[in-house]
Amino acid sequence: MSTPADASSSSGPSPSTTAQANEPVIIPGRWRKLAAVAGALLADNNEIGVLSTAAEVTTDPTAVAPTRDVPGGAAPAGCCGPARPGSLPQTAAVAASTMRPVGIAGHNAIPTLVEIPAGTFRMGSESAAAFPGDGEGPVREVTLTGYRIGVHTVTNAEYATFVQTSGYVTEAERYGWSYVFDGHINPEARASVMAGSPPATPWWRGVQGASWRAPCGPGSSIDAILDHPVVHVSHHDAVAYSHWCGARLPTEAEWEMAARGGLDQATYPWGDQLTPRGEHRCNIWQGQFPFRNTAADGYHSTAPASSFQPNGSGLYNCAGNVWEWTADWFSADWHLTSDDRSRTQPTGPETGTDRVTKGGSFLCHASYCNRYRPAARTHNTPDTSLSHTGFRIAADL
Repeated sequence: MSTPADASSSSGPSPSTTAQANEPVIIPGRWRKLAAVAGALLADNNEIGVLSTAAEVTTDPTAVAPTRDVPGGAAPAGCCGPARPGSLPQTAAVAASTMRPVGIAGHNAIPTLVEIPAGTFRMGSESAAAFPGDGEGPVREVTLTGYRIGVHTVTNAEYATFVQTSGYVTEAERYGWSYVFDGHINPEARASVMAGSPPATPWWRGVQGASWRAPCGPGSSIDAILDHPVVHVSHHDAVAYSHWCGARLPTEAEWEMAARGGLDQATYPWGDQLTPRGEHRCNIWQGQFPFRNTAADGYHSTAPASSFQPNGSGLYNCAGNVWEWTADWFSADWHLTSDDRSRTQPTGPETGTDRVTKGGSFLCHASYCNRYRPAARTHNTPDTSLSHTGFRIAADL
């Protein structure tokens, strides 16, 4: 396995390097869809198929999914990601550290924070690409005081330092399973795949033993991807890390203001063209979702947290790579009332069932989920963890 691209790089890596880095979780060949969408063939043998099924292993479609607690009963909470059914008692919050933690060898313990000055920006979107049902609109002027925000998402190395220092156990580890994109499940973990899948998103499978330590299930590890975003972390897990390092999660408005990088109503953090001059600027699905990913942008799965060019505010990967938790409860209409609550230092509704996530992920594709835009938003329950969701931190000035 090749070494991941250096985390300090500001440009996209070569496709050949990252394809090798992700080989263990990419399954080649001619494969059929999951039973829920059976009937259509995948790509020819010389292309990369990424939605695996029982048909490749046995003619019995139940053989690779031993009967366990079924995670498929919950409808998708938002774009792409299903919600975790059930709940666990919450552990005590991790106290903020009084000293800056020391990172593991060769890595920092806390992401660098950049200052975003106080100002007013136009939040939301009413463009043809927007999803009105998500509450993207209306476009409104929002005023924020200055704050600081992570230049990139929290990495595996940074989260590992937190766990080693605090002894924290994530919710995926406490539940014993987490959601993994089917085509990325480690072959050794096939016996750990739980029966059933969410009806609306059959490409997600519950995998026993999947966690931030083993993002593709048992037999996988983060050893070669320490500079990639940590995933399989719930909102509660993200808050715990934030408290430990004396920070917090950004509000949705803070996240969007920083993600826009000073551009007014641009479609993407870098402008209105997805691939200006043919250059890939983000890690999203390339090909036919969810059956074939050509990895034309250099990645099949997550990319290093500092991949591609930063935006005008110095932030990396505000489009694609991983969805990012924010502090706000989700509502599609809370902000429709034009008052100080929603226009000056907004923090979202006081209560709710789901938390807002922003930014899109490596699974986003225009044919299914073009939410890899600063204005776009989705949501999930705060105890849900998936292989495409992470977070970045923020702090007051």
